[in-house]
Amino acid sequence: MTRIRAFAALILALGLSACGSYDVSSRNVSPGEALRADRGSMALSSIQVVDAKIIVPRSLKVSEANSYLPSGDIVWRGDPFGDRHAQIETILNDSMRMARNGQQGAVPAVVEIKLSRFHALTEKTRYSVGGVHSVRFDLTFRDPQTGQALAPTREIRADLKGYGGNRAMEAERQGLTQKVRLTHHLANVFRAELAQPGSMSGKRGITQLVAGLETKN
Repeated sequence: MTRIRAFAALILALGLSACGSYDVSSRNVSPGEALRADRGSMALSSIQVVDAKIIVPRSLKVSEANSYLPSGDIVWRGDPFGDRHAQIETILNDSMRMARNGQQGAVPAVVEIKLSRFHALTEKTRYSVGGVHSVRFDLTFRDPQTGQALAPTREIRADLKGYGGNRAMEAERQGLTQKVRLTHHLANVFRAELAQPGSMSGKRGITQLVAGLETKN
């Protein structure tokens, strides 16, 4: 019985030794290799943006209806009437440019943003009750060499409180237009995701990340 116990203890020790060796070797691989080897359990490190790809699909429906709850995927009044898809693409590119400024990360990646919803406030809503700027997009980090996803694509809900009535007009006088507020807000959302991927996933309600831009009321 003693021999059996000793043999079992030896097998257990060898097994633990093997696990320890595997853990050490996994630390010596590149970040991309490690992520590809075990995406299910390994957290993605901070991102060093090599390139950014902003996609605003032309299939997204634009609504110009001046109502409280217009239908459509894109509702935008912060620019003169025109190509709303191109206008939103510019906002997202400007926000990403701000987020990348001075940013440093551990894992080089191409950041892919695919918009699914951009609902700002209509004139009727903005100059009365106010509401919520509702922004949704899919975020994917891709390997710069292979184009393969480094982690599963995630939906980000980047909602922001929209001012109404006197507060909206006061914000305009201070230069805090819908465009300014949303551009800075999205820059902070992007910055948070680059520093800690997954930090904005699963958020519900209004995400207020424009601290430092606005005065408190």
